Amino acid sequence: MPTDWPGLIPVVILAGGGSLIFCAGAFWRRLPGGVLFALALISAAAAGVAALWITPANPSSEGMLDLSGYARFFTCLFAAITGLTILFLRQYARVRGFAGDELYGLLLFGALGMVLVAGALNWVIFFLGLELLSLALYVLIAVRKGEAASNEAGLKYFIMSAVASAFLTFGIALLYAVSGSMQVAGSLAAALTYPDYLPVILLSLALILVGIGFKTSLVPFHLWTPDVYQGAPAPITAFLSTGSKVALFAALLRFAMLAPEPVWAFCLPGLWVLAALTMVVGNLTALYQTRIKRLLAYSSIAQMGYLFMTLLAVKQGGLPALLFYLAVYAVMDLGAFGLIGSFSAGQTQSDRDDLADYQGLGYSQPWRAGVLAVCLISLAGLPPTAGFMGKFALFRAVLHSDYVVLAVIGILTAIVSLYYYFKVVVAMYLSPATAGATVPAADLAVHLAGAIILVLILWLGLAPSALFGLVDRLAAALALSS
Repeated sequence: MPTDWPGLIPVVILAGGGSLIFCAGAFWRRLPGGVLFALALISAAAAGVAALWITPANPSSEGMLDLSGYARFFTCLFAAITGLTILFLRQYARVRGFAGDELYGLLLFGALGMVLVAGALNWVIFFLGLELLSLALYVLIAVRKGEAASNEAGLKYFIMSAVASAFLTFGIALLYAVSGSMQVAGSLAAALTYPDYLPVILLSLALILVGIGFKTSLVPFHLWTPDVYQGAPAPITAFLSTGSKVALFAALLRFAMLAPEPVWAFCLPGLWVLAALTMVVGNLTALYQTRIKRLLAYSSIAQMGYLFMTLLAVKQGGLPALLFYLAVYAVMDLGAFGLIGSFSAGQTQSDRDDLADYQGLGYSQPWRAGVLAVCLISLAGLPPTAGFMGKFALFRAVLHSDYVVLAVIGILTAIVSLYYYFKVVVAMYLSPATAGATVPAADLAVHLAGAIILVLILWLGLAPSALFGLVDRLAAALALSS
């Protein structure tokens, strides 16, 4: 284990905050929901501040958990994702009657799972973090006990996640059998130590990739995504779509940087095909969607394709672009799903999901509709938003690595995506309002979350140099440690 214990303070805060909320809910059943909300928000903020300000004097690169700047960057990002999700959930959960300890406690334990996944230097920590995250999501997705769609979504996610975990477990076990090490770096280096076992090592990595592919919605492992996104509460969908995928990509980037050249050379053709399929299928399928949560589900699949495309260039200087876009993707996708939930906050049944329900919202709800439009424009990759700078960096990295055909596929699919993103914008601003449709007023927490997201999207689009400078330093440090 690492000897620099102060670096573990964010982990302790998240675990302690979640445990405190569960204890408070167990012993004081009539505790006001506002107290639990405040405890969860303070815990997430404290974890982020601790990761930002506490710099380990000697972070271990050989222990169980990474405490370096790379892991701390993602810890801050997960804390921000969790805090914004809590803000979006305050009114949504209170109106629907599930703003209890299980909601806020599981959000913190889910964030803890993300931190462990992103910082794992040992396969045991990686698996335990992923299972902790998955267990939290099983319950959060089905948290609306009286809603059939939510229960169905939770069951589907549980079944598909269990299958993915089985592939992942078998792949890790096979890799350990060959290498004799549970350390990520040591097990991957077995390809150089035991070159005769390279086929077995490649098989184990393929099984691990299948497990990660399920969790990150890569094609053809994506079929659960639209159903689960549609059935889950919209703010929980935001947490699932951003936090869990960013955590797994953080781990995937580490694995890619640690992979020896013989292993990486064998992996590249398969990664190329997965990236191309994910971009094409995600964008083309989104064209036909009339339900906005399903549309954004396929959009999320396509975004994973862009990230996976750039994964091929990670050893040729593409790591900073990936880190930048992961942060940007988390902000804009979280904002889109969170605002969808805010439009539905006064309803007792399912979310406002039909595209026709958004007609005229640009005039009846100018603030929230405007922020949602900015999030969609950023997801489409148009200036002056952060999504434009992120996509520009991704395609630049891919082209510099000579993956020209894959870059062309990505650019063409990005152009196609303009149609379905603007379907929502057109409905809000160029279509008459649906007769009799009412939109509930949003509380202060939703307005605060929307303002934070709007500022981040525009700031990172107009002045991205600060974040680019940070991710350049993080990428250089990770490359040296690899």
